[in-house]
Amino acid sequence: MSSSLASKQCVPCKGGEEPLRGAALDALHSQLTGPGQWEVIDEHHLEGKFSFRDFRGALDYTARVGEMAEEQFHHPDIHLAWGRVRIEIWTHKINGLTESDFVFAARCDSLAGEG
Repeated sequence: MSSSLASKQCVPCKGGEEPLRGAALDALHSQLTGPGQWEVIDEHHLEGKFSFRDFRGALDYTARVGEMAEEQFHHPDIHLAWGRVRIEIWTHKINGLTESDFVFAARCDSLAGEG
């Protein structure tokens, strides 16, 4: 896996913690250097955009992300279109971002190179 974040496991949120904000978000966001072109939206969720040569490539990637989501017990919103996949991730239990969301994003970047 390409980044140190991608080598980590997602940790289930138990609730009761504050979502990441400000410099803490910026520090984790700067570690996402893969193909997902990840953006932090309103300090609430991550959005990654992936491009593929055709529908099959996008569909296969979507399936890989789905399998990884099940393994990590961390489930994104996945939007599939011809040659494109958009992924939105946040921790629903706290309605914001945790380190695990960035781990998940880094793992999505790693999976994009497997197609």
